[in-house]
Amino acid sequence: MSRRGPAKKETNKFDPFCHSRVVNMLVNRMMKHGKKSLAYQIFYRAGIDIRQQTKQNPVYVLRQAISRVIPGVGVKTRKRKRGKTVKVYRVPVKMKLSQAILLAIRWLIGGSRKRSGTSMISQLSSELIDASLKKRCNSIRKKEETLKMAESSRTFAHSRRKKKIKKKLTEKKDKKEIKKEIEGKKDKKEIEGKKR
Repeated sequence: MSRRGPAKKETNKFDPFCHSRVVNMLVNRMMKHGKKSLAYQIFYRAGIDIRQQTKQNPVYVLRQAISRVIPGVGVKTRKRKRGKTVKVYRVPVKMKLSQAILLAIRWLIGGSRKRSGTSMISQLSSELIDASLKKRCNSIRKKEETLKMAESSRTFAHSRRKKKIKKKLTEKKDKKEIKKEIEGKKDKKEIEGKKR
């Protein structure tokens, strides 16, 4: 066993031009085959398009788009075996902020790739602008789909904690039964003592 202690969490680095961690996270998810410089070029050129169209800072537009796409609730699959059959349930789970940001970035990139356009630059810029202005875009549609799935599978939300609750209930019952038995033994001893 290693005795070095818990691993330290690494913070995301800043990108060289905008000095923003969010931009660096987006570029890392957008990058293919390790070509990071190409991914940076795509984002910076998309930023120029965003500035021309909206007259706003592209990093601000990106942050706004991410905040509008962030899901509050995610859906995780749980398998439950009953005999030979296996049922798969989708359980709604509250997401951490860091996970939600990464999911929103993934959705933004996926939505921009699905868009029709000549280049990734125009696709990314139009997706970010639409997401920041709350227009209909692929990433916001994806968010609404997950919220609908979480809403429809709300009945299975209790199944996440069911085992823990059962354990606690059985422990409480066991403690109560033990107390009753002890009290019952004391009562019997007192009764036998009085008879003598």
